[in-house]
Amino acid sequence: MKKRLCGAGAVLGLLVTVGVLPAQASAPAFPPGRHALPLGPADLPETRTTTTLQPGVTLTRVVRGAADPTLHWTVEVSIPGGDTSPDPDAPPTALKDRASADELAGVLEREGFEARVERVTTPKTADYAGGTLGWRVRVGTYDSQSAATSARARLRAAGHSGSAVYTGWDGDSTNRGPWRVDVLTIDPRGFRGSLDASYGPDLEQRETTSELSESAGATAAVNAGFFVLDPRAGAPGDPAGVGVYDGRLLSEPVSGRPGLVIHDHGRRTEVTRLTWKGQVTGHGTTLRLNGVNRVPGLIRNCGGTEGDTPTALPLHDVTCTNPDELVAFTPEYGRHTPRGEGLEAVLDAQDRVVELRSPRGGTLPPGGTSIQATGHRVADLTALAHAGHRLRVGTTLLDERGHPVSPSPRTDILNAGPELVRDGRLHVTPATDGMVHPGDPSWYYGWVHKRNPRTLAGVDAAGRTVLVTADGRDTDALGLSIAESARVAESLGLRDAVNLDGGGSTTMVTNGDVINEPSDTAGERPVGDALLILPRRHGR
Repeated sequence: MKKRLCGAGAVLGLLVTVGVLPAQASAPAFPPGRHALPLGPADLPETRTTTTLQPGVTLTRVVRGAADPTLHWTVEVSIPGGDTSPDPDAPPTALKDRASADELAGVLEREGFEARVERVTTPKTADYAGGTLGWRVRVGTYDSQSAATSARARLRAAGHSGSAVYTGWDGDSTNRGPWRVDVLTIDPRGFRGSLDASYGPDLEQRETTSELSESAGATAAVNAGFFVLDPRAGAPGDPAGVGVYDGRLLSEPVSGRPGLVIHDHGRRTEVTRLTWKGQVTGHGTTLRLNGVNRVPGLIRNCGGTEGDTPTALPLHDVTCTNPDELVAFTPEYGRHTPRGEGLEAVLDAQDRVVELRSPRGGTLPPGGTSIQATGHRVADLTALAHAGHRLRVGTTLLDERGHPVSPSPRTDILNAGPELVRDGRLHVTPATDGMVHPGDPSWYYGWVHKRNPRTLAGVDAAGRTVLVTADGRDTDALGLSIAESARVAESLGLRDAVNLDGGGSTTMVTNGDVINEPSDTAGERPVGDALLILPRRHGR
């Protein structure tokens, strides 16, 4: 495991501030002059409790609002294409055109259900016009989830599909809560520990945030970047975007998407957009790499190279494909490299070819690496790789201006998106980062527009690194839309901020305990990597 450390961080002291904060009141837990969270009406009560976890590190727990009697459960019915739809054969989705929604509502009413059609509008962002996403169809108003679930069962018996939802998750600005938000602040003026990232024993397996925290002896931790979850999309646990650990590029960027750059001393945290170049060189010949430490042919979140299907641009939660790839593997990937058709050149610690495997897949020699080729790239690798010959793999990260980025061994970079705040102002970028799916507004509705658990990270004007989790998918914690996440980050005084993986992945750990409420029914979700706050080490 990367930087496996011993010893747990102790609680050194407590500063507790508990009370009701009126709108625009200062919050002692945060940098001076910051205001109450911009969630719901301005008159909502807000309670904050701040704890010092170690020198330079505080945890602030925020509860805003209270149970809202206007909120209820309902059933959101999936809308098929319908006779009036521009695409009658389209599969059922949560949102459709108005004619299709009206047609479904009419069918439901004739079958004895109380149906209503609701227009869904979404706010404008830095790169997306917003406006009407589509229309949804809902049935009933229920006081409990069980009552909504029973109604859904009756709908299913009548041949319809849908889900029981709580209207507090819709994102209405008039909702009164409650919200539960946890904020870790790392102040470099007093911080003498380490800010680190860990993916566990290897890249291709998943571990929970609490397991990663415990293994490293961390004082606190949050989940970090997006990762492969479904084996059909690659190797579960593999970062789905840039992954730099101890200064080494172990996972290539989703082209142009943001990365969170951290340094172990806790200073100079930043958000930057990254691309990359990779090559294999031997005997005067250079071949272009398609990827690093991932299953060839499967590009999670897309943003790869020309020839990828359906796109070479970022497209979140989509696995693009390419049958013709050249992918490099390092020892950090896992016990075995991916198996499948193609060719694999296995290199020893001196970069010399010691084996050519076809089909590809197997173990690596101590300190060794490999290069896998599929499809048309097999011929390229066959011509270059010969037993005893030396092959060199090179990778270069590039910033937004195309300038090389050279991380030090004390630097980690984690994949993220979309941006939330840039230069102290709202700057939300779902279109640029692949969260706008052409022809599928329902995806944007569920992932961006609606409230979900969220994990955010950023840096304020004083150089403090701030890590935030917001619980959601509960009646006791509504969660945040992406737009609300940006406003929360701005209200906390962040100069630059970005969204990390959320939903069931959202987890915060302090002193060995999970302190939030992960939303998966099975409990804490194993993730790809985590951000760790480590106690002071001897010699620092």
